[in-house]
Amino acid sequence: MSDEKVFVASPEAKSKAKTFRIIAFIAWLLAIGGQIYAIFNLIGNDTLTWLIVAIVVILILAITGNLLWKKANRLDPASEKNKTKFFIQNQLGAIMSVLAFLPLVIVILTNKDLDGKTKGIAGTIAVVAMLIAGVTGVDFNPPSIEQYTEEINQQTETLKEINLDNDNVYWARAGNRYHVYEDCQYIANRAGVSNGSVKDSWEKKGISTLCKVCEKKARKANTLTE
Repeated sequence: MSDEKVFVASPEAKSKAKTFRIIAFIAWLLAIGGQIYAIFNLIGNDTLTWLIVAIVVILILAITGNLLWKKANRLDPASEKNKTKFFIQNQLGAIMSVLAFLPLVIVILTNKDLDGKTKGIAGTIAVVAMLIAGVTGVDFNPPSIEQYTEEINQQTETLKEINLDNDNVYWARAGNRYHVYEDCQYIANRAGVSNGSVKDSWEKKGISTLCKVCEKKARKANTLTE
């Protein structure tokens, strides 16, 4: 495609992604710190309740980091050309989640001072928490520059077909779809409406879905002009 539009994250998107990643790392580090504290201070028959509370807090921190990291990757994705970097960037949440729980699980299950009941309860909860955190950290459909580029060009061609060769769209500051018509009921008279190409909506706002109302209206208008 001679006029192919290659996705490049905007400075605003990169800045937002950087913020999400910093907060994600802080959450993961706090989770690991909580694990270290639990290992040295809460592994005991008399501290089971506090150990469970610590596991829950670690889980919340790990999930928070995972979700923020995924949001960052959707704003500023990696390229598939570097397979190692692509894998690590998109699956880092799962890796950090395991790091936040696996040492704790091992210590609980191998601790000779814990009775069977305590070891069973704490070990089971810790393993389940690790699995939950790990699953939320896995990105089963990781975004990439190449994927975004392909989808942008496909959507651009589709938009031109239904909108009489026009690639101009509109989107609102708080919306999650782009619109063909500025007077669409979902964005009319709303503050912070921007316009540009489909590529712009992806790069500046992360919007990749066409408004169904606008699509229906554009297809109807296109049919009437034929």
